[in-house]
Amino acid sequence: MAGGRPQLKRSFSIIPCFVFVESVLLGVVVLLAYRLEFTDTFPVHTQGFFCYDSTYAKPYPGPEAASRVPPALIYALVTAGPTLTILLGELARAFFPAPSSAIPIIRESTIVSGACCRFSPPLRRLVRFLGVYSFGLFTTTIFANAGQVVTGNPTPHFLSVCRPNYTALGCPPPSPDRPGPDRFVTDQGACAGSPSLVAAARRAFPCKDAALCAYAVTYTAGSRLVKPSLCLALLCPAFLVGVVRVAEYRNHWSDVLAGFLTGAAIAIFLVTCVVHNFQSRPPSGRRLSPWEDLGQAPTMDSPLEKNPRPAGRIRHRHGSPHPSRRTAPAVAT
Repeated sequence: MAGGRPQLKRSFSIIPCFVFVESVLLGVVVLLAYRLEFTDTFPVHTQGFFCYDSTYAKPYPGPEAASRVPPALIYALVTAGPTLTILLGELARAFFPAPSSAIPIIRESTIVSGACCRFSPPLRRLVRFLGVYSFGLFTTTIFANAGQVVTGNPTPHFLSVCRPNYTALGCPPPSPDRPGPDRFVTDQGACAGSPSLVAAARRAFPCKDAALCAYAVTYTAGSRLVKPSLCLALLCPAFLVGVVRVAEYRNHWSDVLAGFLTGAAIAIFLVTCVVHNFQSRPPSGRRLSPWEDLGQAPTMDSPLEKNPRPAGRIRHRHGSPHPSRRTAPAVAT
């Protein structure tokens, strides 16, 4: 870099790679997420239940839109929240750079593709963070929906919307002699309620809302663009979403916990294995700051790599007397 001008690096594969590889992969993920969420391409597994099982006999809380944290609010938060945080982080990095004495800034090259397209480092970082975040968001949706379709675990209010005819199913009412459920129903036509409500009540594990919130918080915290105090503040809404889902009888605690683990695992994988692998490496010979030195293994200097002795110092052979033991030279008279 000369005269403070940014380095230029030519690349003719960045645009084709973005158009024909990354965009296609993101489109496939979005299509699969849509199929799992809004179509019957993958039918939900029909899981049986015990007669008069109190675990699934909670009252129906109403449609999802009537919840205290409706899906529209959650989608808006997990989409706009991290996006604005990443944008503000890049703007702060561009207009308020850290002093070189505190955190050394690694200069990145501006990539030139063709005769007119220039991709500056801030633009590449922004596209990288948001692109990987969007990919992970839809991937989290796929994992959560796939788990719900495969397991078919009922919600706490399943029997309220299923409305099974216990008499026709041969289920005797509970009595002091039989306080608990004693018959497991596996009949496909056991439910007399609305088919759409019954299908939705079979999709409890894992909790998709908890997975999305955990993914958004973990990814934002792992991108190193927010302060630890802000990361702690972001954890509170995610935890409250799980509490509301359990309090409204829409999910069990196990469903919420599985959703948190799913979203956090996907975010950790993308941040550590995808995002950080594209970051610039510090040049050799430059001292790393405490922030850059995190996670590095301790090293030991080799004696062969030490600085050579200064010129003029006498290297003593084995067996030669020590300089302090030498006799003073004779003075001529």
